[in-house]
Amino acid sequence: MSDFFDVALSRRSVKIYDPAAEISTDELTALLETAGRAPSAWNLQQWHFLVFHGKDVQEKLLPIAYNQKQIVDASAVICILGDLEGYHNIDPVFDPQVEANEMTPELKEILAGQINGAYKHAEYPRDGAILNSSLAAMQFMLAARAKGFDTCPIGGFNASALVETFNVSKRYLPTMLITIGRKLQEGRPTDRIPVKNLITYAK
Repeated sequence: MSDFFDVALSRRSVKIYDPAAEISTDELTALLETAGRAPSAWNLQQWHFLVFHGKDVQEKLLPIAYNQKQIVDASAVICILGDLEGYHNIDPVFDPQVEANEMTPELKEILAGQINGAYKHAEYPRDGAILNSSLAAMQFMLAARAKGFDTCPIGGFNASALVETFNVSKRYLPTMLITIGRKLQEGRPTDRIPVKNLITYAK
């Protein structure tokens, strides 16, 4: 197993990929399964993965992503979608736990009340969709690195065109695109602000 710190510290945003390199459906599924183990509010798993796997569909995505060549040279592209209606997952997530005696029906009702209350606040569905789906996105990129693949998160794309072109349900909000493949060129090394400048201890 790869050492976590080696994986985390060696990850770079790679933009130049080997267009001949392939990733199998099984490999993608395994990485997305790992991404789906990310934490989420109430374990509602407020994400959905729209997969672009194949040169034809990646070419279709290319103009939507402002013709960034990595879209077609990568082995695949994942669109991370945030779930604006995570409350629909209450029963699918909690019922198996109730049936397995890992959660009481009373606790399920308490949690359901909290969830439904949160989703009544106008800002929560969008905030929750972005926050939770971003956790899954980062986990996907680290899992990919651990398996020898490289990735790049992309925020620059036409979200409304993506929704229209690929018939994305109104339930979902496009959060980001992630290219994945084998690098032809190392990602540009970047510096980091000293962490001491980013830490404040509360008093």
